[in-house]
Amino acid sequence: MARAFILVLDSFGIGAAPDADSFGDEGSDTFGHIAEWCAAGNVADDRPSAGPIKIPNMVALGLGKAAELATGKVHPGTEFTGEISGFYAACAERSLGKDTPSGHWEMAGLPVEFDWGYFQPDYPSFPKELIDRLVERTGIPGVLGNKAASGTVIIEELGDEHVATGKPIVYTSADSVMQIAAHEAHFGLDRLYEVCAVARELVDDYNIGRVIARPFLGESGEYERTGNRRDIATPPHAPTLLDRLTAEGREVISVGKIADIFAHRGLTKKVKANGLDGLFDLSLDMQKDAQDGSLTFVNFVDFDQSFGHRRNVAGYAAALEYFDTRLPEFLEKMAPDDLVILTADHGCDPTWPGSDHTREFVPFVAYGPNFIKGSGGRRNSFADIGQTIAKHLGIAPLAEGESAI
Repeated sequence: MARAFILVLDSFGIGAAPDADSFGDEGSDTFGHIAEWCAAGNVADDRPSAGPIKIPNMVALGLGKAAELATGKVHPGTEFTGEISGFYAACAERSLGKDTPSGHWEMAGLPVEFDWGYFQPDYPSFPKELIDRLVERTGIPGVLGNKAASGTVIIEELGDEHVATGKPIVYTSADSVMQIAAHEAHFGLDRLYEVCAVARELVDDYNIGRVIARPFLGESGEYERTGNRRDIATPPHAPTLLDRLTAEGREVISVGKIADIFAHRGLTKKVKANGLDGLFDLSLDMQKDAQDGSLTFVNFVDFDQSFGHRRNVAGYAAALEYFDTRLPEFLEKMAPDDLVILTADHGCDPTWPGSDHTREFVPFVAYGPNFIKGSGGRRNSFADIGQTIAKHLGIAPLAEGESAI
């Protein structure tokens, strides 16, 4: 029996989607702009050596060809004259948002074709009634922030006041989200989780997708977010690929924040690690022990939270190059009927104005010793990924998506 693996390079868009203009993202291109930055000879502390981006393993699988399908361009560093060893396509999103849950749910066969609720970007972002109820329910002395912000910036701005007053820092973004930051030692990690759990109940009235706990440590001027982030998401509104597999008695493994994104539904095993290296090591461990007929779903969050949102082009490029050096370890351990898919949930162009996600095509790059090779063209939904896995694993077709096999 076959196994399947989805490796999500969180935010790794490959060119503006057909409807990008309606999001203010026309011209965005996470991968293309990173490749151009590298080829222009730029250097930075995170990538001190100049020259074209070096990701030969993903290029050989078809990543460069997928980006070419999306943009019509051959990006520097992706030129390839040999035989492509994988299947490649460029997927546009059907969901109405460019947020994390929408992207992941759609690739699991469930497009989000309703509007999430959003909080306004300017102070005060959150309705007074919501904050008053949060204070009353949790006993916190009030809140700080109450605006749209970069997490690292607002913690630097308000961390000292938070430590002095005990007031958590609340902020939002262009996503359907309420984020709550607090110091693990001074405020308490468990207390932060408790506050976020109450907030999750309260934001249901506003149709908000996620509440995110953002713990940090350190002292004044040296605060750093920790790996104890927790996303509390609203559950998917209908069964996903994960639910269908578990209903059939299959093993479904979450690596990283996948469990949080799916509200811990449709899973049989959940494991976490910090950093690209930790997540890749853990993915190899799960690959070794995954059962026949299973799905292992991995999210590499650092591409998004550490580089895309931070608008760190050099760091993003270096992270892609690191991932590429590790990829052969995964491919070499694949069984004959295994399938691995490299994809993303949205874009987050590090050259783009602001700090939010960008509306882009995502790669659908697949490899298996016995899987088809060549182009799958432009595709109209991320749900094609879930439908392909459903067919590969031998379960009944999902309601949405077209299989590549």
